[in-house]
Amino acid sequence: MRTEVIFEMESCYRESFKVIAHYFGGKRPMVCVLGNLRGNEIQQLYISGMLVKRLKEIEEQGLIRRSYGICVVPTANPYSINIGKRFWAMDNSDINRMFPGYDKGETTQRIAAGIFDKLQGYKYGIHVASFYIPGDFVPHVRMIHTPYQDVSMGELFGLPFVVLREPVPFDTTTLNFNWQVWGTMAYSIYSNSTDQINQAGAEAAVSAILRFLARMRIIDYNVYGGNEATIFPEDELQTQRSSLAWIFVPYAKCFDEIRKGEVIAKIVDPITGEDSPVVADVNGIVFFRRNEPLVMAHQELFMVVPELHR
Repeated sequence: MRTEVIFEMESCYRESFKVIAHYFGGKRPMVCVLGNLRGNEIQQLYISGMLVKRLKEIEEQGLIRRSYGICVVPTANPYSINIGKRFWAMDNSDINRMFPGYDKGETTQRIAAGIFDKLQGYKYGIHVASFYIPGDFVPHVRMIHTPYQDVSMGELFGLPFVVLREPVPFDTTTLNFNWQVWGTMAYSIYSNSTDQINQAGAEAAVSAILRFLARMRIIDYNVYGGNEATIFPEDELQTQRSSLAWIFVPYAKCFDEIRKGEVIAKIVDPITGEDSPVVADVNGIVFFRRNEPLVMAHQELFMVVPELHR
């Protein structure tokens, strides 16, 4: 393993901002894995650290094939991690909405430009990502549907679902989209949590990445298990929203099968103690469940994969 600082920025008040990359294998750039871009992505940071440890062991055993090179960048936003803030502390901007970056622009634009310059040229790019809504997910691969992408390769991770997202304007500033524009086949891996460590979910994500590397014959390594993935467009997910505000008490969990009319949660009025049931709108599999205890009216509570895709 070789470690290198791929981007550094001086600070007036604290130690320099540094983005560190770990390199494994040879010099032919095959796969780059980027961990967290946001300060609350603790699960994603943990997954990246576990992956570095496993790849170090695999390299020491001589199991990386030929001259193939693998790069892992555990975090591109150490400052926000240190203060527990999701976005950039000074202006609340999101680094993952700044790609490909601009080296003479605002701070997060310069960070994105510096990082992206070092992440180009890889055949495959994997971003260990998080969703904008706080909650728990079924682990899955998410791909932005563009002419540059081979959808079937998302199945090689062996996760239950491959979700295709049709790009909207703000997607054009994400790492995933820009990787594709610059010739890298990109995949986003979503674990089942963000700001809390879920050990089983982290191990599933690491195994999925290693399974992809093994199936692409980049490493000589056996990764057992895995799922036969179901591929579906993101717009087929059915969103269940709250009709009331107050305390959210879920019953259904991610990957549970639910039936239309089944009570899957309740909304409790803490002033009176009265509760109102949340009834499933469709038959299907729970794909996402909100995990914040307080909800507002019309907020997303669940996302369901319709029964057709079981």
